[in-house]
Amino acid sequence: MALDRHRNYKYIVLKMTQKLSLGQFEQLVLTAILTLGENAYGITITEKIEELSRPKRIALGPVYVTLDRLEDKGFVESWLSEPTAERGGRSKRMYRMKKAGEKALHQSAITARRICDAVEQSWGEKIWNTIPGKWKPARQR
Repeated sequence: MALDRHRNYKYIVLKMTQKLSLGQFEQLVLTAILTLGENAYGITITEKIEELSRPKRIALGPVYVTLDRLEDKGFVESWLSEPTAERGGRSKRMYRMKKAGEKALHQSAITARRICDAVEQSWGEKIWNTIPGKWKPARQR
């Protein structure tokens, strides 16, 4: 009986911590939504992700799949806008981050900062001052 009770607590704790975990692409999507504010919909989110992950090109399909997954996790919510003339009378699916998404992105940003600090300490320089593809290993083998 006591073992069953402890097993259930472990399950609840693991389930709660898994929900806050974000993949790198999910981080990019949430960051795009955060920075776009009231103008966050599929095309603008994709453009912002491309800007953040330059020079990588981003297809629209994976963005929508990720937006659906983030909505299932309770990190974002979506709604249809009023029809617009520039879209031939069609609506846009708009997105906004929920509190749980803000919390998950905040935790991811803290972790990313720790990673950057550790890398900089090992390499002895600021990583954002290097040119991508031009870094040299800390030691030669």
